[in-house]
Amino acid sequence: MSASTTSPAAGPTADASCGAPAQDLPLPPSVDLSKETVISGVVTVGDQPVSGAYVRLLDATGEFAAEVVTSAAGQFRFFAAPGTWTLRALSRVGTGDTQVTADRGLTEVRLALAGS
Repeated sequence: MSASTTSPAAGPTADASCGAPAQDLPLPPSVDLSKETVISGVVTVGDQPVSGAYVRLLDATGEFAAEVVTSAAGQFRFFAAPGTWTLRALSRVGTGDTQVTADRGLTEVRLALAGS
Protein backbone atom coordinates (compact mmCIF):
# COMPACT_ATOMS: atom_id res chain seq x y z
CA MET A 1 0.00 0.00 0.00
CA SER A 2 1.14 3.51 -0.59
CA ALA A 3 0.06 6.83 0.77
CA SER A 4 1.05 10.40 0.45
CA THR A 5 -0.06 13.70 1.81
CA THR A 6 0.03 15.30 -1.58
CA SER A 7 -0.82 14.51 -5.14
CA PRO A 8 1.09 15.69 -8.19
CA ALA A 9 -1.50 18.42 -8.68
CA ALA A 10 -1.65 19.57 -5.07
CA GLY A 11 0.44 22.66 -5.69
CA PRO A 12 3.24 24.33 -3.77
CA THR A 13 1.44 25.57 -0.67
CA ALA A 14 2.85 23.60 2.24
CA ASP A 15 2.74 23.35 6.00
CA ALA A 16 6.15 24.59 7.12
CA SER A 17 6.34 22.13 10.02
CA CYS A 18 6.20 18.95 7.94
CA GLY A 19 6.29 19.88 4.26
CA ALA A 20 2.74 18.63 3.62
CA PRO A 21 0.27 20.75 1.67
CA ALA A 22 -1.88 23.09 3.73
CA GLN A 23 -4.65 20.89 5.15
CA ASP A 24 -7.44 23.47 4.93
CA LEU A 25 -7.31 24.08 1.17
CA PRO A 26 -10.03 22.63 -1.07
CA LEU A 27 -9.10 19.71 -3.29
CA PRO A 28 -7.50 20.99 -6.49
CA PRO A 29 -9.81 20.79 -9.52
CA SER A 30 -7.37 18.39 -11.18
CA VAL A 31 -8.00 15.69 -8.53
CA ASP A 32 -10.14 12.98 -10.17
CA LEU A 33 -12.01 11.25 -7.34
CA SER A 34 -13.02 8.44 -9.69
CA LYS A 35 -9.32 7.50 -9.84
CA GLU A 36 -7.92 8.64 -6.49
CA THR A 37 -8.54 7.76 -2.86
CA VAL A 38 -8.66 10.68 -0.45
CA ILE A 39 -9.10 10.39 3.32
CA SER A 40 -10.10 13.73 4.80
CA GLY A 41 -11.32 14.71 8.20
CA VAL A 42 -11.30 16.78 11.35
CA VAL A 43 -9.68 16.07 14.72
CA THR A 44 -11.89 17.11 17.64
CA VAL A 45 -12.04 17.02 21.40
CA GLY A 46 -15.66 17.29 22.43
CA ASP A 47 -17.20 19.55 19.78
CA GLN A 48 -14.05 21.64 19.31
CA PRO A 49 -11.52 21.22 16.47
CA VAL A 50 -7.92 20.57 17.49
CA SER A 51 -5.29 22.54 15.61
CA GLY A 52 -1.67 21.43 15.50
CA ALA A 53 -2.41 17.75 16.13
CA TYR A 54 -0.21 15.21 14.39
CA VAL A 55 -2.28 12.72 12.42
CA ARG A 56 -0.56 9.51 11.38
CA LEU A 57 -1.74 7.16 8.66
CA LEU A 58 -0.97 3.51 9.45
CA ASP A 59 -1.50 0.65 7.01
CA ALA A 60 -3.43 -2.56 7.75
CA THR A 61 -0.36 -4.05 9.48
CA GLY A 62 0.13 -0.99 11.69
CA GLU A 63 3.12 0.31 9.75
CA PHE A 64 3.60 4.07 9.46
CA ALA A 65 2.72 5.44 6.01
CA ALA A 66 2.41 9.24 6.39
CA GLU A 67 1.87 12.09 8.84
CA VAL A 68 0.37 15.59 8.63
CA VAL A 69 -0.34 18.41 11.08
CA THR A 70 -3.95 19.59 11.37
CA SER A 71 -4.96 23.06 10.24
CA ALA A 72 -6.30 25.76 12.56
CA ALA A 73 -9.74 24.18 12.02
CA GLY A 74 -8.48 20.68 12.89
CA GLN A 75 -8.53 19.49 9.26
CA PHE A 76 -6.29 16.82 7.73
CA ARG A 77 -6.06 15.01 4.39
CA PHE A 78 -4.24 12.00 2.95
CA PHE A 79 -4.04 10.64 -0.60
CA ALA A 80 -3.89 6.87 -0.11
CA ALA A 81 -4.46 3.56 -1.80
CA PRO A 82 -7.86 1.91 -1.38
CA GLY A 83 -7.91 -0.29 1.71
CA THR A 84 -8.14 -0.36 5.48
CA TRP A 85 -6.16 2.29 7.35
CA THR A 86 -5.75 3.43 10.95
CA LEU A 87 -5.67 7.13 11.71
CA ARG A 88 -3.85 8.05 14.92
CA ALA A 89 -3.95 11.61 16.27
CA LEU A 90 -1.51 12.91 18.85
CA SER A 91 -1.80 16.32 20.51
CA ARG A 92 -1.27 18.12 23.79
CA VAL A 93 -4.97 17.70 24.63
CA GLY A 94 -5.19 13.96 24.00
CA THR A 95 -4.85 11.09 21.57
CA GLY A 96 -7.23 9.07 19.46
CA ASP A 97 -7.36 6.27 16.89
CA THR A 98 -9.94 5.29 14.35
CA GLN A 99 -10.00 2.72 11.59
CA VAL A 100 -11.28 3.61 8.14
CA THR A 101 -11.90 1.61 4.99
CA ALA A 102 -11.41 3.82 1.97
CA ASP A 103 -12.28 3.18 -1.66
CA ARG A 104 -11.80 5.43 -4.65
CA GLY A 105 -13.29 8.83 -3.95
CA LEU A 106 -13.48 10.93 -0.81
CA THR A 107 -13.80 9.28 2.60
CA GLU A 108 -14.58 11.75 5.38
CA VAL A 109 -13.70 11.01 9.00
CA ARG A 110 -14.17 12.63 12.40
CA LEU A 111 -11.32 11.66 14.70
CA ALA A 112 -12.26 12.27 18.33
CA LEU A 113 -9.55 12.58 20.96
CA ALA A 114 -9.69 11.20 24.46
CA GLY A 115 -8.37 13.73 27.00
CA SER A 116 -4.91 13.24 28.39
